[in-house]
Amino acid sequence: MTITDEPTATPDELPRWSVADVYPSLDDRAFTDALETLDADVTRLIALFDEHDIRQVEPRTPTDADGQAADAALRAYNDVARLLGELQVAALSVTATDSRDDGAQALMSRLEQQGSRIAPLLARLAEWVHSLGVEPLAGVSTEAADHVGPLTRLDERVAHQMPEREEALYAELSTTGSAAWRSLQQVVTSQLTAEVTLPDGTVERMPINAVRGLATHADPAMRRAGYDAEIATWPSVSTTVAAAMNAIKGEAVIVNRRRHWDDPIDASLYANSVSRPTYDAMQAAVTASLPDWRRWMRSKARLHGHDGGLPWWDLVAPAPIGSSELSWDEGIDWVRSAFGSFSPQLGGLVDRALDERWIDAPPAEGKTGGAFCASFRDDRSLVLLNWSGSIDSAQTTAHELGHAYHNVTLADRTPLQRRLPMALAETASIFCETLAIEQRLADTTDGDARLALLDVSLTGPNQVVVDIASRLQFETGVFARRARGTLGAAELDEMMLQAQADTYGDGLDLTTRHPYMWVLKPHYYGSHFYNWPYTYGLLFGIGLYAAYRTDPDRFRQGYDDLLSRAGMDTAEQLGARFDLDVTDEAFWTASLDVLRARMAEYERLVDAAGTSR
Repeated sequence: MTITDEPTATPDELPRWSVADVYPSLDDRAFTDALETLDADVTRLIALFDEHDIRQVEPRTPTDADGQAADAALRAYNDVARLLGELQVAALSVTATDSRDDGAQALMSRLEQQGSRIAPLLARLAEWVHSLGVEPLAGVSTEAADHVGPLTRLDERVAHQMPEREEALYAELSTTGSAAWRSLQQVVTSQLTAEVTLPDGTVERMPINAVRGLATHADPAMRRAGYDAEIATWPSVSTTVAAAMNAIKGEAVIVNRRRHWDDPIDASLYANSVSRPTYDAMQAAVTASLPDWRRWMRSKARLHGHDGGLPWWDLVAPAPIGSSELSWDEGIDWVRSAFGSFSPQLGGLVDRALDERWIDAPPAEGKTGGAFCASFRDDRSLVLLNWSGSIDSAQTTAHELGHAYHNVTLADRTPLQRRLPMALAETASIFCETLAIEQRLADTTDGDARLALLDVSLTGPNQVVVDIASRLQFETGVFARRARGTLGAAELDEMMLQAQADTYGDGLDLTTRHPYMWVLKPHYYGSHFYNWPYTYGLLFGIGLYAAYRTDPDRFRQGYDDLLSRAGMDTAEQLGARFDLDVTDEAFWTASLDVLRARMAEYERLVDAAGTSR
């Protein structure tokens, strides 16, 4: 349970994160004392809620005593939630980079149990606030007045809560239910290795995350080798992971029914502070764009020498023209420059993240795949990457550091005020990613280099629009079928293949579809419908970038405040701050038009490249 405390990386090395200045290790007295404090504080918090009878009561006009109770309860809840979150991220700094550390996994489980003890308190708080009224309570409580947005969301939640005892029981049981199954999926998939038959005929056993990283390799034979290894390897764990899928979605079906959600997507919309009209408008625009994406994929297929659709192993391949390779220093310099073009504060974040060791970049066996950013303490974050030395890796770095900047703007908000719905949590990350891409496009005039960059700038959005459309269709189907019974691994495979056929269409060589995407994506196991919010974040972020380009000074003045309110306002309210109507399909179409313009230029350059060769 050692927390990394190695010297800061040299120019030839990738950076590793460390929280050793706060918690030298998970065995250190600093951590164990904080854990004991948390245990005691959670017990005191529950007693405080009991003392003030914060639960469903007969409706009444709030009294001064109610105001004092609200002040005490909200302050205490925020203090406990802040400490719990910090300890969870400290443990995550170990488990995310070494899933084999059983001691750290056990501590994470213990922290999840404490989280399960305080989770029902939000249900009780919601019932109490509903009984007294948000605005009347804000009139007698300073803390309630500061938390009107979050309390209003809790008030709306009351119609979809189980009785107090059932909510408490569910929170406790989930630690041995969905949370345990989620952990199983993470451990099983992160520890998997695969035999890769290399182009020269030799066989190398590699961590599965490294195998997946071959999808962006410059050599098409290596990409195909990685794909073949994946297809051969994932079935070895698919039955186990199918059990996790059934348990997690089955639990959700039961709980959604008892919480009176007729459609599981409605629960997701509520959790993301997005209205149904906004969601429907976005989905209509996405559906209308699918033929454009398919045409672009066929264009990319031509660039790679294929007739017809694009093979799966080339979906995220770098363009075989120009160069998409970047060293770590080149990539971080690009991100620093792009961020600095917006503001000194954003630009300075990059060096601060490096100097204070927020970033863990190298891929490794037992390390969580993909990338994420987690808020740690005050305005400090931890950023996990699996750096592969490409433009795409640098783009991902910009994305995750965008999350880190968002956390900086949230530093003065309380945990209740910064409970970001995922759709809005992607706002800063997509904006920063777009900032980086647009700057590099503006600085790139060489045709081959521009084509390589356009390829990267469209490959990610293609995943976020098209692949996520397939994931949304797949998960919608899983919920519908799981309500009738369990699903076997083979059935899940077939559902994934069908979803890919329906969304990718003739843009993909359908004989190369990937039936095991449901096995490897952690999103299905950590949350429900952890897919469409990415699309929302992408298109909303592009819309914000358009607003920035229209009036940079006005945008800069309001941007940080917008980010800081992402846990307090609805999606519609945030859009209105920059005169954006997210309930209008035209807004989403305009964002997609930015991507269509890139596609059109890409296709012209591909045609020109074919002609010149």
